[in-house]
Amino acid sequence: MKLHKFSLLMLVLGSSAFAQTQKFTMAEAVNGMRTNLAVKNISQFSWAADGKSYTQAVKGGYLITDLKTNKQDTLISLSQLNRNLSSEKLKTVPAIKFTGNSNGYFTTGGKMSWIEKSGNEWKVKNIASVDQDAANVKMFGDGQTFAFTAKNNLFVNRNGKTIAVTNESNENIISGQAVHRNEFGIDTGIFPAPNSESVAFYKMDQSMVADYPIIDWSVTPAVNHNIKYPMAGQTSHQVTLGVFNIKTQSTTFLKVEGEKDQYLTAVTWSPDSKYIFVGVLNRGQNHMKMNQYDAATGELVKTLFEETDSKYVEPQHPLTFFPNSNTDFIWQSQRTGYNHLFHYSLEKGLVAQITKGDWLVTDILGFNEKKKEIYFTSTKETPLERHLYRINWTNFKMQRLDSAEGMHAGTLSSDGNYLYDAYSNASSPRVANIINTANLKSTNILTSENPLKNYQRPEIKNVELKADDGTILYGKIILPTNFDPNKKYPAIVYLYNGPHLQLITNSFPASGNLWYEYMAQNGYIIFTMDGRGSSNRGMKFEQAVFRNLGTTEMNDQMKGVEYLKSLPYVDGDKMGIHGWSFGGFMTTSFMLRKPDVFKVGVAGGPVIDWSMYEIMYGERYMDTPQENPQGYAAANLLDKVQNLKGKLLMIHGAQDDVVVWQHSIKFIKSAVDNGVQLDYFTYPGHPHNVIGKDRVHLMQKITDYFDLYLKK
Repeated sequence: MKLHKFSLLMLVLGSSAFAQTQKFTMAEAVNGMRTNLAVKNISQFSWAADGKSYTQAVKGGYLITDLKTNKQDTLISLSQLNRNLSSEKLKTVPAIKFTGNSNGYFTTGGKMSWIEKSGNEWKVKNIASVDQDAANVKMFGDGQTFAFTAKNNLFVNRNGKTIAVTNESNENIISGQAVHRNEFGIDTGIFPAPNSESVAFYKMDQSMVADYPIIDWSVTPAVNHNIKYPMAGQTSHQVTLGVFNIKTQSTTFLKVEGEKDQYLTAVTWSPDSKYIFVGVLNRGQNHMKMNQYDAATGELVKTLFEETDSKYVEPQHPLTFFPNSNTDFIWQSQRTGYNHLFHYSLEKGLVAQITKGDWLVTDILGFNEKKKEIYFTSTKETPLERHLYRINWTNFKMQRLDSAEGMHAGTLSSDGNYLYDAYSNASSPRVANIINTANLKSTNILTSENPLKNYQRPEIKNVELKADDGTILYGKIILPTNFDPNKKYPAIVYLYNGPHLQLITNSFPASGNLWYEYMAQNGYIIFTMDGRGSSNRGMKFEQAVFRNLGTTEMNDQMKGVEYLKSLPYVDGDKMGIHGWSFGGFMTTSFMLRKPDVFKVGVAGGPVIDWSMYEIMYGERYMDTPQENPQGYAAANLLDKVQNLKGKLLMIHGAQDDVVVWQHSIKFIKSAVDNGVQLDYFTYPGHPHNVIGKDRVHLMQKITDYFDLYLKK
């Protein structure tokens, strides 16, 4: 019997040891976290309207869970839906938006369907057809009216009847779509009034912007699709804001004064639907006026406040009105150097700065009106994590609500009594808790297993370095599996180091990317670090790159290079670099501006000349080429190709409409003109990022390139 137990133990240990030697396939390294290695999640979590229960999507339906009893019931099932659908039956449960415990709606097959619970059954009470070209569908607060765009026009559907808001035959005049290439936090062009009686919308005239060709090579002969791509220093599009009254079917445009090519941002309705607030930002992006307009007449009521900055102002959020107030709101501003909450009143102006400190608010979650509390997410503990907080808006008493390390995201119930807290950290794939905000008691509703537990995982070390001005820079070094400190290994630096992105956080997996781990399993050291210019460290950190993109970032990344070269197990003669988009620009910059550092580089979708990049982003960080010729010249890589010493592979999506293909095409021409050899690959059918199954091909190509030229 003892022998049997021993044999059984050996069997378990043996299988465990064997399991942890499993290596990632390239498909797993690239797409595994979205497929077979996905971390278990609570799908489509939402609070019920009464705040006493929550819903989640499961296979075959939706569950509702009572908070007090933890009792779970089926809210709606696929079979219930199909019993009451006269049209084609559904194969899977659609994404349902519940407007109450017994009401909801969903879109499927070009139709908007409203459902209502009747006894134990769900009845389909209304179905509206949606135009086959419909996009940007936006439901109004009444749960009955919705707007959508079809081609370049805007439509509203009320009670099954579609009304044309605009009827422009000129395809260069576009209504109801996001403008300014989704800069300034803009993600929509449709703004329904709270009372659902009107809708504000962007109207963009881009007829004055030069056409830019995007070629579809999948058909023969190839077909050109022109887009409008205003480049830095060139003519920009012009945007206005219309207000459509559904009852009178009439449109009034806000009488916004200023430059025709200025930016209209942070569009917000007052809760009583009488006023619209617009952040009017000059094209130079260093002066913003927060204006109040009369929604009925379009007249300017007053300018509430102005923000200026010697470099740039970047409004990212609309106003957030306090509950049951038409006069008091929160404005998120970076005016103190970090994004913080400011209490404003329409009558009194600035009331108070609510949050303060050398950290930033990343998200407002909502309110508990009775307790005068605002709930939010911030970087207060460390820029590497996000935590959940509340602050009293009268006495400014602030409290952290979670206890675990990591990246937390929260969803607050409408009354503020419960908070859904989902987080991950280096060792926890995903944990979800419900926090009772009255007593801060936390109830666990999900602790996900580690889907990578059977794989050979590398050792990952957090690194802190200092920039030349003493600023702390956060990075990670990923050591090869079966690491031998007496060996020397090739090292690859993966970087982005541009605005609006942060690579280094305390989240799962600790590496940040399974491709890094794949490379570690194959004998590489991977290093990655967020230098100045990266996101979530405040304005001084981000603005350090202003007017000189590429220079400060390279100086910071060189601190990482020096660190790597100081390690006895790093082969300083076998260093590679890889990045995409801004990271592709950085990779190419290193290979040409510091050609002795890296032996091999792989640059994807790279900006080569910032004067060919789009206006909003380009002029924010570089000013115009006319204003900053030296900065543009220093960053321009077309006249530096002759400096290339190492092996460089450049990759571009053939339908890239973000960093247009011309960047790398011109680079190839410059290489030919200068007799410089480089390697080049394109992905037909892909825009700025190569995604889906083709991404496996991409990462295999990149890996093969490093294997070929860096390992030997």
